[in-house]
Amino acid sequence: MNADPTRLLAREMAARLRTGETTARALAEAHLDAAERQNHALNAWLVIDRDGALRQADAADAVLAGARRDGPGALAALHPLLGIPVGLKDLISVEGGQCTAGSRILEGYRAPYDAHIVERLRDVGAVFLGKTNMDEFAMGSSNEYSAFGPVSNPWDLDTVPGGSSGGSAAAVAAHHVPLSLGTDTGGSIRQPASLCGIVGMKPTYGRVSRYGIVAFASSLDQIGPFARDARDAAALLHAVAGRDARDSTSAPVPVEDELLHLPESDDEAVAWLRGRRFGLPREYFVAGMDPDVERRIHESVAFLVDAGATVEDVSLPHTDYGLATYYIVAPAEASANLARYDGVRYGLSRRLEGGDFIADYLATRGEGFGAEVKRRVMLGTYALSAGYYDAFYVKAQKVRTLIKRDFDEVFASGIDALVAPTSASVAFRFGARMTDPVSMYLSDACTLPVNMAGLPGVSIPCGLSEGMPVGLQLIGPAWSELMLFRAARAFEGLTAAATWRNLEPAQLAEADDAAGPTPAERAAALAAAR
Repeated sequence: MNADPTRLLAREMAARLRTGETTARALAEAHLDAAERQNHALNAWLVIDRDGALRQADAADAVLAGARRDGPGALAALHPLLGIPVGLKDLISVEGGQCTAGSRILEGYRAPYDAHIVERLRDVGAVFLGKTNMDEFAMGSSNEYSAFGPVSNPWDLDTVPGGSSGGSAAAVAAHHVPLSLGTDTGGSIRQPASLCGIVGMKPTYGRVSRYGIVAFASSLDQIGPFARDARDAAALLHAVAGRDARDSTSAPVPVEDELLHLPESDDEAVAWLRGRRFGLPREYFVAGMDPDVERRIHESVAFLVDAGATVEDVSLPHTDYGLATYYIVAPAEASANLARYDGVRYGLSRRLEGGDFIADYLATRGEGFGAEVKRRVMLGTYALSAGYYDAFYVKAQKVRTLIKRDFDEVFASGIDALVAPTSASVAFRFGARMTDPVSMYLSDACTLPVNMAGLPGVSIPCGLSEGMPVGLQLIGPAWSELMLFRAARAFEGLTAAATWRNLEPAQLAEADDAAGPTPAERAAALAAAR
């Protein structure tokens, strides 16, 4: 029996809650202690809500006590997330709580209602520990663009955790929570999952309601789970997915209960692979890819083949246009979505003497938005402006259709799923790409096409490169989340004996040093040394 409850997986916590070996309050306190102790070094949390979490934990314990009195049937009917700690990215609305989206312009804002996914998690009795750090308005690939400071990767405190959901990923990797939620617009769940060595899924567009989420690019954003293994991630997706009438893009597609019943046995999980066809898209092995990362991906492919699957080379010929297309469509939608932050409707007001509305507006946005947000708003406004709309935005949408068609044709040929790298590199050092926006944007080259096509993708750990995690990406047709989780669970079974499976993040123990440098101080020191 593991003496440290923070090292348990969510389903192991659930089992102990049902037998009475532990309580939801004890679990919450252990995770809160870890988060509070290490947040100085990691900056993964913008808010740690001890009082609120303990109230929710006590409520979960009351439900568990009643179910134990009612017998095994009542216990079996409880959702596996009852009493389980969860972290929420700080663009998810929680009634009465802060929702900054990582930006100074929303500092002090309190959400007046719960997001749909928060309602769902309340319904099953999950315990919210707080709000996690993120790149401002989800614009970033490293979590260095947060207005509240960067986040450190627990594997190496001088490196980034990936973005924009870096706080959610780092919190799970550091054992502050077993589960967290992020958003993925161009890779912002899968890429930090890869860099932090955990599981992260971007579901099919429309699988999870976006109601109550601060929008970046409305045709691309999607909420998804982080966890330390596929079964836990699948349980979290099961809890939050489903139709919501308040979100017109939310699809009326049933959520399979099988997400709660992935195989427990490694042998059973691996057996699912026999006869499956996977595609290996040649375009995802981009120029400049870390050779060791590429080796880990090909080793993973060999595991699949040895287990009875077939892996075939395939082509997605319009992949090379994905980056350029994304950086027209996403900034254009951001330009429209962020227009509301004007100091009148939303945002800190910088009212100047003289009643000059335009001056007030410019001061509010000039002081409230960070450099990356300004860059993307300007790009988007330019692409939508008269004389350039057809040349840029309309053309980008046409290319987007071609990118989706590539995926459709591959899946129509009988390929069950694609297997590819999640990121072309492991986590990089603070500041390494900050002065070169194009280099930063290339961090998402392997993940962007999935968002452009609205498809599901999951990143799972597949080994280490020079001591840092490498992620394997699985991509499926629309609504194939269950199949992708089965494939992910099978890969976990194949690699269950791998040494890297049981390693703690290499520098996690250093995060206990309250006198050590913060991520912002580490970033400044690295910048000064260049």
